[in-house]
Amino acid sequence: MESPHKGKTGIKRLMNAFKYSCAGLREAYRNEDAFRQEVRLAIVLLPLAFWLEPTMFGRALMVGSVLLVIIVELLNSAIEATVDRISLDDHSLAKRAKDIGSAAVLMSLLNLIAVWTLVLGRF
Repeated sequence: MESPHKGKTGIKRLMNAFKYSCAGLREAYRNEDAFRQEVRLAIVLLPLAFWLEPTMFGRALMVGSVLLVIIVELLNSAIEATVDRISLDDHSLAKRAKDIGSAAVLMSLLNLIAVWTLVLGRF
């Protein structure tokens, strides 16, 4: 059965999508410790990206790497919530899904470190 919201088009669909996205951000902030930590990290790093790096390309890379961490954490949280919704029982596939999501977050954090290190030229 399809969602009853699938039939919405145009500006109404955009307004609904924005509303659902804001609700998702609120839920992630309320319920996910890692998301809150990464938002705090972004609050520190995003202004630094503008203060430390004089080139627009460097800024874009630095800001993009910070936002990528937030995006990947949101997807990881969605995977974890979905797995938990299906079952709280220990299962190898549930563990695999959660571990892979966690690995994606780790890779985005390593990417952030690599980008900032390369852009700032501090090896």
